[in-house]
Amino acid sequence: MSEADPSDTLKIDIDGWEGPLDLLLALARNQKVDLRQISILELVEQYLRFVNEARELRLELAADYLVMAAWLAYLKSALLLPRNPEETPSPEELALRLQLRLERLNAMREAGARLVARDRLGRDVFLRGTPEGLRVVRKGRYEAEIYDLIAAYGRISARTRPVMHVVAVRDVMTLEEAIERVSALIGTRIEWSTIETFLPEGASGTYRKSALASSFVAALELARQGRLELKQKSAFAPLYLKASA
Repeated sequence: MSEADPSDTLKIDIDGWEGPLDLLLALARNQKVDLRQISILELVEQYLRFVNEARELRLELAADYLVMAAWLAYLKSALLLPRNPEETPSPEELALRLQLRLERLNAMREAGARLVARDRLGRDVFLRGTPEGLRVVRKGRYEAEIYDLIAAYGRISARTRPVMHVVAVRDVMTLEEAIERVSALIGTRIEWSTIETFLPEGASGTYRKSALASSFVAALELARQGRLELKQKSAFAPLYLKASA
């Protein structure tokens, strides 16, 4: 570069991640060789020459570029002068690290360029239209006969009608009557007698069931008092009663 064009004044674009390393990558690409085979010395000379020419046009040059220029000048002198065996890392290792950073930056830029160059939806490629299909309109149609209407009304009326429970009057034997009857009859019998013999004569239907249940409870109460004894050979076998000795 013989003269610096004012339009080429160095500018820094933070959003685009442009800086000294990007400038080195651009200069390395100018050598038209693989990044793994670039000349570090030639690259350093190009960078220093660019910075010197840029400073003549703009004194407020970015500090990052000056720091990189100083480091590259040190690297150049280290590569040209005899090496100090005790110095670590060696200038060759520093040059290799710089070369690897340039390769990594180049790979990142190429990957970004490939992503930007991909086809974009709505500009290069378009989605296939989704079929709308047939619209189905449903209308209900009810059919009912007079019996169905009456049955439906009956079910609704049954749910809303207040429920009343009427207890029917039945002829029953109370527990007190059963205890009094069993107590009176047990004293007149010496042998074992079935509980059915203590029921009233001619009892039938629901009254006989009530008398049998009340007599059974009465027998249990009298047995608890020790006034009679109970005997049953097996489950569901006839129940025998006898006065206690």
